[in-house]
Amino acid sequence: MSKNRVIVEAVLAGQSHGAVALQYGISKVWVGKLVARWRLGGWDAVEKQSTRPKSNPHASDEDTIARVIGWRRQLSEAGLDAGPHSIAAHLTRAGHRAPSVTTIWRILTRAELITPEPRKRPRRSYLRFEADLPNECWQSDFTHWPLADGQDCEILTFLDDHSRYIVDLTAHATVTGQVVLDRFRAAIDTHGIPASTLTDNGMVFTTRKRGGRNSFERELVILGIDQKNGRPNHPQTQGKVERFQQTLKKWLRAQPAAATLGGLQTQLDQFTQRYNHDRPHRSLDHRTPADAYTARAKATPHGRDGHWRIRHDKVDKAGRVTLRHASRLHHIGLGYEHIGATVRILIHDLHITIINADSGEIIRDLILDTSRDYQPLGRPPGPPKGSPQRGGRPGRTTPK
Repeated sequence: MSKNRVIVEAVLAGQSHGAVALQYGISKVWVGKLVARWRLGGWDAVEKQSTRPKSNPHASDEDTIARVIGWRRQLSEAGLDAGPHSIAAHLTRAGHRAPSVTTIWRILTRAELITPEPRKRPRRSYLRFEADLPNECWQSDFTHWPLADGQDCEILTFLDDHSRYIVDLTAHATVTGQVVLDRFRAAIDTHGIPASTLTDNGMVFTTRKRGGRNSFERELVILGIDQKNGRPNHPQTQGKVERFQQTLKKWLRAQPAAATLGGLQTQLDQFTQRYNHDRPHRSLDHRTPADAYTARAKATPHGRDGHWRIRHDKVDKAGRVTLRHASRLHHIGLGYEHIGATVRILIHDLHITIINADSGEIIRDLILDTSRDYQPLGRPPGPPKGSPQRGGRPGRTTPK
């Protein structure tokens, strides 16, 4: 029996309003109101009534609720982030007036589409770092993923730290040092040279602590790129690429399992397009990575300001490569021993560095003399002594 009913029962038993009020620590006016309610509506009217308003002019309309629930299901089925912030961003991009994030969360909770989780560490408690410019830092890592038959393969990622833009995303049977070097070169040919890289201490990225540098590290030295490596057993240092891989795998789990590496690469290309250009990112104020990547000028390696470019070429039959500068062709001698070799030419204003594309050896480093069409080697013309072109035995030189 409720307290309100006990008060009315006491009055009906013959006690005065004042005595009942004194006994239960309430006012005589409240006792009178309860008795009046009983006389008008019976015992149900005496019970405590809800103070909730019968209507709310600010409540979300049915169309808004349907759109929120529809986006939640659509994004979840596609393996994409479907939290309130993402739904709000998608509603805005679709031209609708988005409710507040709290309102969206309430709509999803009432629809039983949110599973309560243990309270997490507050976001404000994390120390976060973000590069100021695109290409200021590229994070890289690789992760495992199974094909439809259970065969394990590996996915290599290069991600721009400033914008979360996917610079390169590829599938491989095994990620080796040569794979890392090849994909890095492909990425810089498309997007330019980053100022620095950030990776873990895997051997495909660094062997400095094992007595030398691998091919990837030598490439960074040649290009003037700062190399950064996280502490061992501390993946938080590469937090952006680690978190990216979670998003990627969530999306892949929502797709049909790829039967081949080629099929997986097709899926990765589709994900790259959607992630870079269509998906608003919460950490980027709901811009897409492509918007953030192109909003500012790109950083370059220290000491490499000015005009630079990279060329791929093959040494001609005369042991030379040809470059055009200011509408004028210049021939750079490399030597007969390099005939037919594939080379990468790094051009930074007048500074030219020519590298053997297969071995990584620097063949020649020079400052272009714009007054001369031919850039000589600084040695007598013709094949070196002992070379096949001079009639000597290959691999031997004539004794002095």
